[in-house]
Amino acid sequence: MEEAVVKSEGPKLVPFFKATCVYFVLWLPTSSPSWFSALIKCLPIFCLWVFLLAHGFSFLRANSNARKILAGLIFSSLGDAFLIWQEQGYFSHGLLMFAITHVLYSAAFGMRPLNPAAGLLTGGVSAVSYALLYPYLSGPFTYLVAVYVALIGFMGWRAVAGVRLTDDLWTWTRLSACLGAALFMASDLTIAVNKFCFPVPHSRAVVMATYYAAQMLIALSAVECQDAADAAAAAAQVVREKKRM
Repeated sequence: MEEAVVKSEGPKLVPFFKATCVYFVLWLPTSSPSWFSALIKCLPIFCLWVFLLAHGFSFLRANSNARKILAGLIFSSLGDAFLIWQEQGYFSHGLLMFAITHVLYSAAFGMRPLNPAAGLLTGGVSAVSYALLYPYLSGPFTYLVAVYVALIGFMGWRAVAGVRLTDDLWTWTRLSACLGAALFMASDLTIAVNKFCFPVPHSRAVVMATYYAAQMLIALSAVECQDAADAAAAAAQVVREKKRM
């Protein structure tokens, strides 16, 4: 069943893969930001909006977690657009948009199971990351980056906490959320190191490849809501048929 669901989602992601290819093929220079370059950068995320919308408005109305992930993708697009003009003073605006994204993703992943061990893991990674960045930060960024690291670390905790590989509660969508959060953290750490610490070789390619993969995996995690809804509907149908007998 899991394999069938994965295959059924593939065609809906074709526009995303095409848009991602367009971004990397055009590889527009970051030195001359424009609305066209912003559109090309945001296009893969727009396609993930379409991916979720393709499951139907009734699906989104019935599943608050999927709506939160869609809202997170919308704020991510705004963040992407602001970062196009980061050298013109819009870096903090982009930071705010992505901070809101992480709050929405955290809410979508939920607080059950709590899994304190996962919290210690992601908290440790976040603490080490901030310790690496701290000597290079100054002014408001000392506090802004600290808050941002805490938020993305919390999001990572909630994504990792949902993965349980040793029992019947395993689902590929939970694993998808976990991998997506890990890639998002890696992408943002690369941005921060490259901006505040020292140049990272091929940083833009590393950042965008991990970022687009992260967003796709997180968008895929919303499909679990539909799987649960379908299972509930099927169970309700079985109950109704039994009552008729």
